[in-house]
Amino acid sequence: MSRIGVFICHCGINIAGTVDVTAVVEQVRKHPDVVFAADYKYMCSDPGQELIKKTIAEYQLDGVVVAACSPAMHETTFRRAVASAGVNSFRCECANIREQVSWVHQDHKEEATIKAVAISRSIIEKVSRNETLEPITAAVTHRALVIGGGIAGMQAALDVANAGFPVILVERQPQLGGKMAQLSGTYLNFTAAPGMLLKIIHKVNTHPNIQVLTNAEVKNVEGYVGNFQVRVDVKNLDQNPASAEQEAIQTPSMVEFTFEVGALIVATGWERYSQALLPEYGGGEIPDVIDGLAFEQMLADGGRRIRRPSDGKVPNEVVFVQCAGSRDPERGVPYCSKVCCMYVAKQAMMYKERVPGGQPYIFYIDIRSAGKGYDEYVQRAMTDCHAIYLRGKVSKIFRDGGKVIVWGADTLSGRSLEIAADLVVLATPMTPDPGAVDLGQRLHASTDANGFFTEAHVKLRPVETLTAGIFLAGAAQGPKDIPETVAQASAAAAKTLQLFSHEKMTVSPLVATVTAELCAGCGACVLACPYGARSIHPLWNIATVNASLCQGCGACVVACPNKASQVHNWRPDQIMAMLDEVL
Repeated sequence: MSRIGVFICHCGINIAGTVDVTAVVEQVRKHPDVVFAADYKYMCSDPGQELIKKTIAEYQLDGVVVAACSPAMHETTFRRAVASAGVNSFRCECANIREQVSWVHQDHKEEATIKAVAISRSIIEKVSRNETLEPITAAVTHRALVIGGGIAGMQAALDVANAGFPVILVERQPQLGGKMAQLSGTYLNFTAAPGMLLKIIHKVNTHPNIQVLTNAEVKNVEGYVGNFQVRVDVKNLDQNPASAEQEAIQTPSMVEFTFEVGALIVATGWERYSQALLPEYGGGEIPDVIDGLAFEQMLADGGRRIRRPSDGKVPNEVVFVQCAGSRDPERGVPYCSKVCCMYVAKQAMMYKERVPGGQPYIFYIDIRSAGKGYDEYVQRAMTDCHAIYLRGKVSKIFRDGGKVIVWGADTLSGRSLEIAADLVVLATPMTPDPGAVDLGQRLHASTDANGFFTEAHVKLRPVETLTAGIFLAGAAQGPKDIPETVAQASAAAAKTLQLFSHEKMTVSPLVATVTAELCAGCGACVLACPYGARSIHPLWNIATVNASLCQGCGACVVACPNKASQVHNWRPDQIMAMLDEVL
């Protein structure tokens, strides 16, 4: 029989303002496994934790239940306190009576108190059946592999390498730089992009801790956080990574290398939207209708290449069409690419600087210039460079003689417009790398409906994936500009360094297990596992679990027809006992 102590938290008035905590104490005290029950104003405070420790010593407790806020808030806090008093930390659980009770039942105090009692008693049943577990430890390989050699990948590689750890940088193209290498300048600072990028590329290529592999692709990833085995196919046979863990496998067209790494950073960047998908704008049909990156190339070299593709003449009237394919779930993509409003303003200013007699027109739906100095920058395009902003959508673009006719609307004046332009620039959306979905399947990292990699939590874990040890940087996770990309790359590097700060990593023991006597080796759990943590043993013909990969999601438990799969401390007998208390 267990000796469990129950501690009911007031959380100021967050809980006590709705729940009768004294009544909860009296009810849980009646449970046969409870030898102590009390309430306290703030259990997470130092005095609250001391109360737990003293009670464990005085009443010889072997289990603790804290009825308070969500376990996501302070479960670690309470388990640490319990462990310091000599009780196994996994014999401590939190009963959520704040988010699940008091906050959602403020107008029904009596019912809220009854519910708080039921939830608390259900957790008591769970703790009384909890196993004594110890965290799982595994060695960490202190080497990172970065996929993508754009500004995000290079920044992440430099941050990790500067901390003293080796990095493998894999780039599919023959050279580093990514899409940033195609820019003529950056907004807020026209001349920064080329020189700044060249300096970063030089740092990467000459860094003693960075091994650069161009013309290379990641073909297979096995293992788990801290211990990944990554196969890289390199087309250029002259590249011979000294840090490869095994003899290279060579074919006439490429060389295969395998690397042991502890973490991966995905920085695969973005791809251009096909103009052929915009026939109403003449995309792919009218030579003088181009996209933003094509115009960037014209603006390079001081603007000497600003010429119409059709006849080589300098364009005197240029029309920019924002949201060309963006924010259009029916015909294009549903999302905003974030950077278009800003780079169109930049391009209009650079065009005016290089062609002083030219006139830029900008059709827009609305201006999204959120950032330090961004809105002022757009205003400069209007006032200093006399760019004409027209609020409205373009309905059609077609060719008439030597001109490109643009039909649109100005919703501010309520007029339909027709502009005979020399050149039209479409601000098309940023789309995910075409190989992102396939790469995600190899990494066991999910992608969203648009093909961008999905973060573990949009607010709290924005650079992590649900696969531990794999991090995201830059436009691989979604459209973003250079400053945000660099910041996210450094964040991904920081997460990698956090992992590398330990010789061994600690993994939660709340993972799946297999009862060998019940396992038929059918493989249903192997197919159900989203993390690749399960396999069929070749000799014993039963399912096995890689505890370092398992996330304790329980998919295998549902899939197993013989009930051979269970999750530690979430066994069926525990769940049934908990249900008996609340039903």
